[in-house]
Amino acid sequence: MTTPILVITGPSGVGKGTLIKGLLERVPGLELAVSATTRKPRDGEVNGVDYHFLSEADFDRRAAAREFVEHAEYAGNRYGTLKSELSRPARGIVLEIDVQGARQVRETLPDARLIFIEPPSFEDLERRLAGRGSDRPEQIERRLAAARDELEAAGEFDHRIVNDDLQRALRELSELAATMSEL
Repeated sequence: MTTPILVITGPSGVGKGTLIKGLLERVPGLELAVSATTRKPRDGEVNGVDYHFLSEADFDRRAAAREFVEHAEYAGNRYGTLKSELSRPARGIVLEIDVQGARQVRETLPDARLIFIEPPSFEDLERRLAGRGSDRPEQIERRLAAARDELEAAGEFDHRIVNDDLQRALRELSELAATMSEL
C-alpha cells in the first residue's frame, strides 16, 4: 500500500502554512514534504527544513533527471517536490504546492486528495500579503496576479476550505486528513 498523499494549495498568503502546522499537530503520523525552490531564504528559514534551497542550475539538473514529482514557476521563482520526499515512512504525506503543481500531482498520483484553501475575499488576501512584511511591493503584485488565476481554478479540487475562521478551517482540514485511507 502506498502512503496517502494530501495536496494543499491556494494563493500565497491564504494561510496554508498556518493550517498545515495545526494539521500536523492534530493528526499524528502526517509528514510535510519539504519543497525545493530557487528563491532566496527569508529570515529564519532553514535549508532542508523550510525548503530545499537550490540554485537554478541544480534545479535544472534535478528536473532533467526527473527527480521531481511536480515542479512549476510561481511569482518569478521555481518550486518543486522531490520524489525522495514521498518515500519517507509516514501515515500520510502533506504537500504544500501551487495550482500548477497540484495539476501535475493529479496526473501522476491520481489517488492523492487535493484541497484548495480560499481567502474570504480578494481584498482580505491583499491585506494578508501586505501585512506579513516579507515581500517587496513588486513581489506582492506578482503574487496577487497569480492569485487571481489560482482562485479561478478552485473548482478543480476535491475539496475547498474558506480560511475565514482559522479554528473552523483547521477542523475541516483535520477531518479530511483523518479520513485518508483511515489515517
